[in-house]
Amino acid sequence: MAEVLYYAIPFFVLLLIVEFLSYRHLEEDGLIGYDLRDTRTSLLMGIGNVAINVVWKLVVVAAYAGLYALAPWHLSADNPLVWVALFFADDLSYYWFHRVSHESRLFWASHVVHHSSRHYNLSTALRQTWVPMTYAPFWLWLPLVGFAPWMVLLAQAWSLIYQFWIHTERIVRLPPPLEAVLNTPSHHRVHHGSNEQYLDKNYGGILVIWDRLFGTFEPEGERVRYGLTTDIDTYNPVRVAFGEYAGLWRDVRRARSWRTRLALAWHGPGWRPAGEPDLDLSSSTRG
Repeated sequence: MAEVLYYAIPFFVLLLIVEFLSYRHLEEDGLIGYDLRDTRTSLLMGIGNVAINVVWKLVVVAAYAGLYALAPWHLSADNPLVWVALFFADDLSYYWFHRVSHESRLFWASHVVHHSSRHYNLSTALRQTWVPMTYAPFWLWLPLVGFAPWMVLLAQAWSLIYQFWIHTERIVRLPPPLEAVLNTPSHHRVHHGSNEQYLDKNYGGILVIWDRLFGTFEPEGERVRYGLTTDIDTYNPVRVAFGEYAGLWRDVRRARSWRTRLALAWHGPGWRPAGEPDLDLSSSTRG
């Protein structure tokens, strides 16, 4: 039941095809649409992510189950209020996972994959990391406070399903009351922008209220330039998956002290330590 996300994949593909055809037959000025090489890379990244997660989810389930056994109480799935609490707890966990994935280079090395396309369409939603282990720590507290592991996994799946459809330029804006509360295509386009004012904004999963609360919200204004501040210039899925890890490793090896090495991993992409002129941070891009 918790892996409902896998059952949604055929619907993802169907919607992707519909959107692709819409760009072929309903052209609009200014919309980027699809590039076949870029789309192929996104699909390969998605397939790899699914394959790796088949194994990784076993580790996650074991960890959740162990923590759930330590919980001082177990919350009942029959109580609607428990599901409401889980919805907000899961979405808040996603916000902080997503924010740290932009503000720490070690986490960014995994998440950069999702931002590496210069296109913004439904295939971009499928461009996912091959190193999915970074998300797990942010949800460990949920089974520890009494949410059953299967409930946590289900909440995560529904959040990812929701986030699929917002990767589109075909929907301009939703009614204002929805734009005020939900993460929408407009808000998420901002998140994928490399424009200076759009960097590190709009981290929400389903809700945008966390961004408004923690000061990371930015409305869509000027046209969004998608991708990274420095383009990776490759369609090779292996380089897309591990290129930033390679860049981080090079910088860590060149650093003169362990303190600097740890700082390079923890600080955000582009951070440069004082007194280390030999470091080449050209691979450390933002998006």
